[in-house]
Amino acid sequence: MGKKRIIKKSGGSDAQATRALSRIPKRKVESGILNVLATFNNTILTLADVKGNALISASSGAIGFKGSRKSTPFAAAKVGEVIGEKALQMGMREATVVVRGVGAGRESALRAFAGKGVGIVAIRDRTPVAHNGPRPPKARRV
Repeated sequence: MGKKRIIKKSGGSDAQATRALSRIPKRKVESGILNVLATFNNTILTLADVKGNALISASSGAIGFKGSRKSTPFAAAKVGEVIGEKALQMGMREATVVVRGVGAGRESALRAFAGKGVGIVAIRDRTPVAHNGPRPPKARRV
């Protein structure tokens, strides 16, 4: 008859979070910039040094959440925890936060990151705002 296939469904498993923590740059950085991109579908956090060179990044999709669960505040909090752990292992003490987007994970990712012990110096909201929008359609001819 053959073996029964068992499909395990998981979202945000600890195994993938520990795997995300295993890859950490060897550089020691005291302060940096945390970029939070919160879209309607995902939350992406990128940690950079003061010059803007990206050091590490993580997203709720990379941690293991799939589909609509990626855009939840819980998934964003998990991403914030992972980035906070990596920042502590790199020796980071303070960070400036730049937030982009209007997704659900804006605040929760930031709170989880700050909860790991990294001091937040400033928070800037750089959400892109359209000034004029696209060109309107041509007038309808009847």
